[in-house]
Amino acid sequence: MRRAAAFLALLLCLYWTRAQGESGGVTVNDITQTEIQSEILGVKSTSDQTNITPDIWAELKELRDMAIEHSLELRNSKSKMEKLEQENTAIQARLTASEYKNAVLEARMNASENEVEELKIESADMMARLNISEHVMEELKRENTDLLHRVTSVEDKNKDMMARLKICENEVEELKRQNADQPKVAFSLGLTDKGQIGPFITDITLKFSKVITNFGQAYSPSTGLFTAPVRGAYYFSFTTLDGRSNVYRRVYLYHNDNRVLFSYNYSANTSESVSNSLVLQMEKEDVVYMVLPGGCSVYDDRDDHTTFNGFLLFPL
Repeated sequence: MRRAAAFLALLLCLYWTRAQGESGGVTVNDITQTEIQSEILGVKSTSDQTNITPDIWAELKELRDMAIEHSLELRNSKSKMEKLEQENTAIQARLTASEYKNAVLEARMNASENEVEELKIESADMMARLNISEHVMEELKRENTDLLHRVTSVEDKNKDMMARLKICENEVEELKRQNADQPKVAFSLGLTDKGQIGPFITDITLKFSKVITNFGQAYSPSTGLFTAPVRGAYYFSFTTLDGRSNVYRRVYLYHNDNRVLFSYNYSANTSESVSNSLVLQMEKEDVVYMVLPGGCSVYDDRDDHTTFNGFLLFPL
């Protein structure tokens, strides 16, 4: 029974020691209180009133020391736990801050990604517009090249035309000088206002007395002769009218003493006119004139039915 009581006292002591360790540690007074509790239970501390051996007390002391040590370790563990809880709280706060920062960064990243997508779309649009601009530029370059070739061709043609124009201008100037140097020779004549001339027994030279024009004064109305002022090519023409019917009509054109033109026809029942022309090469002082053969006649009045014309084509 005493052993049971001692064991019960030991358990009470251990329980109380643990409680004291948790509340602030074990003191000497605590041990005294333990002895008082032992006396209450009928367990004395002295060696002459108990059968508990000193070894048990030593074990109890050792157990007490171990309990105190465990209590101290428990307190240290609790302190470390509190410190860890504080660190955990700080870490939790940092984690919350980090999560907030991550959320902000994620929002900014999403905004940046949206901006990047918009920039990609704008870049694609700009690339398309740039490609169109490049195509337009290439087309303009080709058009400019073609225009440059055409302008170069036109310039070359203009140069050729300018050269030809210069040559023409030189030729015109030369012709002007030649024209200024050569005589102005031309005449246009009517025969008379008296009506019928002839017929005569012999040939006569027709004297065209009605001078319409006589540039160069190469024709003489008094003699009926045209005298060439220069060597050259001359053009002559004439028209004659005979008012009689049923007659033969003839007229001659002489160059010097040579008959070069002969017009002949027969008029039946009415008056008729004849015309003719030719170009003659004449030397200076050569003469040309019209001859009316014997037995023939011509007619003229103020309407100029019988005319004689001529002019210098060009000198030779």
